[in-house]
Amino acid sequence: MSIQKRYCLALDLKNDPVLIAEYEFYHRAVWPEILQSIAGSGIEQLEIYRIETRLFMIMEVNDTFSFDKKSIADAANPIVQRWEELMWQYQQALPSANPGEKWLLMDKIFDLKASL
Repeated sequence: MSIQKRYCLALDLKNDPVLIAEYEFYHRAVWPEILQSIAGSGIEQLEIYRIETRLFMIMEVNDTFSFDKKSIADAANPIVQRWEELMWQYQQALPSANPGEKWLLMDKIFDLKASL
């Protein structure tokens, strides 16, 4: 499979240094079932960056990936649900998020290759 699309998403962490450290600790050893769920959904690469309380996720996906399919699979996976509940202890929605929304898609506003 080749990379078909890149998505960038944002989310905030709660403004608590202890919670932020715990969140980063969990991400140094993500549960194997979570890694399998991510890789099995068509996500080829996933990175999360942090500055202060803002998280920025970059996902590169192949042509088998869809947010709807990933959401359905995650809802049916009790281990993914446990991970999500655990992570929500550290996360908080962006101010513009609708109820129940976590990671929000970002809009691309510049592309160097396309501009040259």
